[in-house]
Amino acid sequence: MNNIIKNRSEILFLYDATNINPNGDPLDENKPRIDEETGRNIVTDVRLKRTIRDYLFDYKDIEVFIREIREEDGNLRTKEKRLEEFKDNEELIEECIDVRLFGATTAVKGKTMTLTGPVQFKYGYSLHRVDLTYIKGTTVMPSAQDRRQGTFTEKYILPYSLIVFYGIVNENAARTQNIPLTETDIELLLEAMWNGTKNLISTSKVGQMPRLLIQVIHKESNYHIGELDKRVRFISDKNDEEIRDITDGVLDITELANTLNSNGDSILKIRYKLDERLQLSLNGKKTSLKEALTGVSLEELPF
Repeated sequence: MNNIIKNRSEILFLYDATNINPNGDPLDENKPRIDEETGRNIVTDVRLKRTIRDYLFDYKDIEVFIREIREEDGNLRTKEKRLEEFKDNEELIEECIDVRLFGATTAVKGKTMTLTGPVQFKYGYSLHRVDLTYIKGTTVMPSAQDRRQGTFTEKYILPYSLIVFYGIVNENAARTQNIPLTETDIELLLEAMWNGTKNLISTSKVGQMPRLLIQVIHKESNYHIGELDKRVRFISDKNDEEIRDITDGVLDITELANTLNSNGDSILKIRYKLDERLQLSLNGKKTSLKEALTGVSLEELPF
């Protein structure tokens, strides 16, 4: 492959969730994950990776290793049986894009493998405190215990959460582990983050929209800025728990723009995708990415 990644890059991704549960905690009644100290919504990297895998497999017809497969008896296929579908680890890596992206750990005789994925994400979190809401309803279908009336339903949702994720594409991890991660793989990763978020059309996930995706590609090896997620703020005239829409505030990118512009000499280019309903501000005034990022080369993502 002649397009193996050679440059380190950083990813900043913002999306919002309206009247849904972005990531339930199975150990706490499947409630949305919330930091008790800050009141902010938390979303695990596992949830984002599942979004990416589902999109690549369902919409792009690309093989992924970790996915739900049901046997004829209704039971889920085990990791051991899944591994039997591949001749060896080399074929597994070559066939499955999620292994090239996120790595894999297997401990099966003849196919033991421990790969640290070149692409890693921190936990995502909301840029504001959220309002945990409990909803109770009914269904017309009765339960087996009481055939005279429908059963009650209950769930926890968040009326609104603007979530930020930060990740790194580590070219060194790919090189040292002989993982043939390509520029095409990264292009598909970014597309899956954006379009996959919109295509989570289920009861618990419909209502998510991507708002901003930035990939900062660096010239130097083994170098990245870090903590890009901490350089953006969502500013609203409303109390945090009253926010209900992306237009209820503006995304302040002042610190982010200053940081990226000051690192312009080390940045090869910045690729981006921006939702038209997201309003940006720089030093208290409305702006655009092109106006704010004057010290770097910009390229809009094609999907």
